[in-house]
Amino acid sequence: MGLLERWARFAHRRRWYVVAAWVVALVALLAVSRIYGSSYANSFKLPGSEAIAGQDLLKARFPQRSGDTTDVVFKASAGINTPETRQRIETLLASLKSIPQVVSVDSPYAQPGAISKDGLIARGAVHWSVQARELDVRNVTQVIKATEAASGPGFQVEPGGQAVAQAEGMAFSSELFGVLAAVVILFIAFGSVIAVGLPIGAALFGLGTGFPVLAVLSHLIPIPEFGPQFSAMIGIGVGIDYSLLVVTRFREGLHTGHSVEDSIVIALTTSGRAVIFAGVVVAIAFLGLYAMGIPFIAALGTAGALVVLGSVLVALTLMPAMLSLAGHRIDRWRVPFLHSREGVDTASMWYRFSRFIQKHSVVTLVPGALILLLMATPVLSMHLGFSDFGNNSAKLHSRKAFDLLKEGFGPGFNGPLLIVADLQRGGADRVSALHDAIKATPGIADATAPILNPAKDTALFTAYATTSQQDTATSDLVKKLRNDVVPGVISGSGAKVYVGGQTAAAVDIGGRISSRLPFLFVGVIGLSFVLLMAVFRSVLVAVKAAIMNLLSIGASYGVLVAVFQWGWGAKFIGIEKGPVETFLPMMLFGILFGLSMDY
Repeated sequence: MGLLERWARFAHRRRWYVVAAWVVALVALLAVSRIYGSSYANSFKLPGSEAIAGQDLLKARFPQRSGDTTDVVFKASAGINTPETRQRIETLLASLKSIPQVVSVDSPYAQPGAISKDGLIARGAVHWSVQARELDVRNVTQVIKATEAASGPGFQVEPGGQAVAQAEGMAFSSELFGVLAAVVILFIAFGSVIAVGLPIGAALFGLGTGFPVLAVLSHLIPIPEFGPQFSAMIGIGVGIDYSLLVVTRFREGLHTGHSVEDSIVIALTTSGRAVIFAGVVVAIAFLGLYAMGIPFIAALGTAGALVVLGSVLVALTLMPAMLSLAGHRIDRWRVPFLHSREGVDTASMWYRFSRFIQKHSVVTLVPGALILLLMATPVLSMHLGFSDFGNNSAKLHSRKAFDLLKEGFGPGFNGPLLIVADLQRGGADRVSALHDAIKATPGIADATAPILNPAKDTALFTAYATTSQQDTATSDLVKKLRNDVVPGVISGSGAKVYVGGQTAAAVDIGGRISSRLPFLFVGVIGLSFVLLMAVFRSVLVAVKAAIMNLLSIGASYGVLVAVFQWGWGAKFIGIEKGPVETFLPMMLFGILFGLSMDY
């Protein structure tokens, strides 16, 4: 008698003890989490990157400029420079100075280049004391409400930037939509309220125990603030998936005449093995994120791996006890026309289809492979990047402000480059030449005049590209400034110059991820290959599984590019096309590779 069989029989005969143990564990973990709280990271640094070095220098030498900035964008049909419009703008900006965490407020009338050439659009700025993720959302909300109150006929005021986008996005909960979608799909698959409720309940129970663990773990490793949301997405997916496999095998056993206990044994000794293997593969894939060399990505991978392993534990330990309690009642409260019976049904469409495939393997293999390859074709033109506020809903203030800045000043105005020069060891005499050289660089639309800190050992100015943050030309421009333009001016002066800002930071992170992705893919595929050979004791099965998984993942990536980058059908799901998020390929690889393995 194997270990899984012994456990299955124990869970059936001592089901109340198993359920009670899980409830006690849940209560204990929640209590510990409440005592110690959480310490999720709100700083996402890439060690050694130029953008972070520039940000750190700003924080030390220009503390008033190291926090986040919220744009306040004005559009006046009568013109920005009319006395009435000027009074309305100055009154609003003056009122914003009293909001907590606001360091200073810039007026467009005091900043060169802050009024568009046609005189209809202007940009003011609210400078915060900290970065966007550290801000009290109530203070950002005050800015939003003040701008809404100031707007009127012929006078549009829109707040924009990271802090505003965060405040606007806080009410949205994608996890709820995920659970509702899973409920609908499970009802179609099972047609029974109890059979549907068990996988959903198991997934939610897994999250209930997983979140406290992540909260305590956040004191030890830099788990990002969005780690719980990321883990919820993963936990709901794999939790339902793993429990679904066990429930399906259990119902199959009942429907073929086995007892409740024997059906649990069948479920755990068949699907249970698949769950263990799939969970290990997904956990390995997430832990492989350490290969990216980015601390907060590695911490996110750790969080994902823990949630996955927790889902495996729930499916293998709690689920058998719950199935024992449900017994033959698992098919009660049937949904009309949707109820199905598990097992081999020779009259079903799926049985006939499987027999057709076996008899005509080549006829089905070739078209299937060609379809998957065709779906994967868009991957060849995948452009990794970061979405900007132009990808937000057109109803949001952050999107409206983005569009107004683009209309008035050009696409590059929404992704400024911060040029920070460390002059402690010399080079003060090169600052003017550096500014002129950067401003004259093809691809630069404009650059503000350099300003010095009180100690005169640091210079700062802002440059604007002619292209948007998402454009590959902007990435090339950042690299050209760093590798050619800046060194050509400051060489031998003793100065250190950093090309930073959010756009440059995105270039740094994207470059690191792109260079490390092959290591992740090779490592995960290699380890999975070894595990498959160990489980099935067959090289051919391992090769077949690896090829099938790569085809399905390639097709998934292709659809991702077609919808989100090319915009095919994007309007139907309420999104704007843009680059594929830099983080998505590595995250999806782990999830897709692991989930495809269990099937």
